[in-house]
Amino acid sequence: WALALVQALPYFREYAGKTVVVKYGGNAMLSEELKTAVMEDVVLLNTVGIRVVLVHGGGPEINATLEKIGKESTFVNGLRYTDAETMEVVQMVLSGKLNKDIVGILLQQGGRAVGLSGVDGGLLRAKKRDKDGVDLGLVGEVTGVNAGIVETLLDRGFIPVISTVALGEDGDTNRYNINADTAAAQIASALRAEKFVQLTNVPGVLRDVRDPDTLIKQIAREAVPSMIATGVISSGMIPKVECCLEALKGGVPRAHIIDGRMKHSLLVEMFSDRGIGVGQRHGYALKSCTALIADSTV
Repeated sequence: WALALVQALPYFREYAGKTVVVKYGGNAMLSEELKTAVMEDVVLLNTVGIRVVLVHGGGPEINATLEKIGKESTFVNGLRYTDAETMEVVQMVLSGKLNKDIVGILLQQGGRAVGLSGVDGGLLRAKKRDKDGVDLGLVGEVTGVNAGIVETLLDRGFIPVISTVALGEDGDTNRYNINADTAAAQIASALRAEKFVQLTNVPGVLRDVRDPDTLIKQIAREAVPSMIATGVISSGMIPKVECCLEALKGGVPRAHIIDGRMKHSLLVEMFSDRGIGVGQRHGYALKSCTALIADSTV
């Protein structure tokens, strides 16, 4: 333990006072053990002075609630078709149940957390989104982030926990269902975060999806288009990488895709020589996840 703390000390110094936006969902949200581990990680980061913002989804819980009321879930190109009834369920599950559950766990772990939806303080504004000309109902595209309310909470030592329901733009009385990955990237950009981290159910970008040993540890932003064209980045990894690119475009220096199935993977990334970064640290190979960086000179 003493060696681990000594190893972590440079990272405590590096990130103290910096903002990290974590998108939380997937397997890490479904497993109670992993859920507790993630919240322990977030509280520890906050305790050592790192400004953590937690943005969460909740697709499986929304599906389960819709099933209970006898309503079928419909997806178009990976996005949930959201009619008015579905939107009520989305808001109830994300902003009502899950958001408060997460805040409760953080408080139980000794953290100081405040739950928000994108509606609170006009945090997220959105317009109706169409995918390839197909009507998706009340699925929104973020048009503005009011970061002031989040900054105020961070300045006072709180952990903002954000569910991704958004208000319409001026004159639009609708509320919109926002993809949590894209919303988290927009929030990271608005906050000028030091890191944007996506917890996923894969180690990162793999050259061979069947072989975890082919993990690509670092990708420069300018290399992404050719990697998509050649199929190295494909299928469900494309939108994850695109969210990372959105964060980088917005001024975030590094965006990370890490395996949320591993207990305390967030701490491993932030505070150990196994965590991904640029080059090598202290002579150790960096291999825990994939990092996208703003350019090859970073």
